[in-house]
Amino acid sequence: MATGKRTPKSGKSKKFSLKMALSCFQLTPLKTQRLNLSCKDFDSVPKCIEELSSFQELDLSRNRIREIPTFTAIFFSITVLDLHSNQLEELPASLGRLQNLLVLNVCNNRLRSLPGELGQLRNLQTLNLALNRLDALPASIVGLKELRYVGLSDNRFTHFPGCLRRLKKLEKVNMAGNPILIHQNPEVAPGSFLLVQKSLLCENCLERCQSFRRKMEKEETTRETCSPKLLLFFFFLPHNPSVFLWTSVDQTHRTESVWTSLSLKQSRNGPN
Repeated sequence: MATGKRTPKSGKSKKFSLKMALSCFQLTPLKTQRLNLSCKDFDSVPKCIEELSSFQELDLSRNRIREIPTFTAIFFSITVLDLHSNQLEELPASLGRLQNLLVLNVCNNRLRSLPGELGQLRNLQTLNLALNRLDALPASIVGLKELRYVGLSDNRFTHFPGCLRRLKKLEKVNMAGNPILIHQNPEVAPGSFLLVQKSLLCENCLERCQSFRRKMEKEETTRETCSPKLLLFFFFLPHNPSVFLWTSVDQTHRTESVWTSLSLKQSRNGPN
């Protein structure tokens, strides 16, 4: 019986047909078309979807995809791109052409850096980069003028990314599970920083907070000590007066409902 080398099996993505892709369309609650290719065991993005263009959301999550092909840039009308839980080590520069993108989820991959073209996504509101290997963000992030939420948990950041301070509409940053280096102060519990919106603070706390902020800006510093009952700032967003990073609030008025974001604690609990 003759023996020889076995022909390697083709990946499932190579066998995936246009007809099969058409069967994966879903109608979202908002009446938009979603192409759901999640959990298909793909090792690459099926080329057949290049022939489709009538969808607004593309879900390629929970596969084994290592690379995003440049042809995905033709899907200029999509608003949601979900690539979480794959094996991506980089994102293509062509991603910056998706000008209508509102949500980009690349959580749980192997990313070590991001392309500068990411800053071209002018309409992006949600960016989830959690569970990767990032230690910095490209300076071009300042171009994401509509960004509201950034998920950076469980990466390798040692400092708060300074470029985020210039985003006026930013409401929430999650940096849980990062080796953040903080100047130690014996009166402050390490890693107890919170991001809150001023609309959820009592008037007394807000007045003290704003007064302390003005003092900080005048002295051009981001580190000040205040009364034990007040706040201690290490980071803030100078172009967004409605967002603060702090360690504590006046204990007389503290309620759990005021927090709108998780702390920077080195913890895996909470949303990414």
